[in-house]
Amino acid sequence: QVQLVESGGGSVQAGGSLRLSCAASGRTLSAYVMGWFRQAPGKEREFVAAINWDGGRTAYTNSMKGRFTISRDNAKNTVYLQMSSLKPEDTAIYYCAADKSTNTVVRASAWAYDYWGQGTQVTVSS
Repeated sequence: QVQLVESGGGSVQAGGSLRLSCAASGRTLSAYVMGWFRQAPGKEREFVAAINWDGGRTAYTNSMKGRFTISRDNAKNTVYLQMSSLKPEDTAIYYCAADKSTNTVVRASAWAYDYWGQGTQVTVSS
């Protein structure tokens, strides 16, 4: 089992940037595909991005492509989400998640992920 802890959230003005981190403990991160999801108040959890074990394969929701970048440092057991050109509609709680069934196939469905962090709040003001 792996424990995930997100950090780096906060408040930023529209057009600004934030970098979220997801630190893992309990098992080496390279064993998992990692994903980022978000959930805004009153909305369902939404896929943001995912990355395979060596960073060679990534996937993004179209609305975030070009603005968000997922990356990982397996030596530090950490996954990152660099967010730029932030918009008020990006306001949400951001969660990282680990898919224990694969470290190669990136998937966008929340049900595919087994371990979740507690989330970090991102607030973008206009």
